[in-house]
Amino acid sequence: MKIVALIGVGSFIGGVFRYLLSQGIQSKFLSAFPLGTFTVNIIGCLAIGIIFGISEKVNLSPEWRLFLATGICGGFTTFSAFSLESLALFREGQIFYAFSYISLSVLLGLFAVYLGMLLLKFI
Repeated sequence: MKIVALIGVGSFIGGVFRYLLSQGIQSKFLSAFPLGTFTVNIIGCLAIGIIFGISEKVNLSPEWRLFLATGICGGFTTFSAFSLESLALFREGQIFYAFSYISLSVLLGLFAVYLGMLLLKFI
């Protein structure tokens, strides 16, 4: 239960920070390009890379790793977890799985959003 609470608190922090940063950036750069979300995704990837880089160098406890990576980074952007998992597949030599994961995630994700919107037209 302690782990779930740590992840929940981290997710809250990350989610609030995502909203504030994304909105702040998007309001300063009025553009059709979603610069706020794009920036959040890149910062989230950098942050999760730093967290896992630190955990490889020092003995970061599983609780801290879950709080920081799953909680804060996951609440901030799940794109960071997607990128970390993709990189892990490449590093393990699982090239086919890496490209499959990346392409299927993007294509099926776009399709699922479209399908969800389409389904609501019938309600």
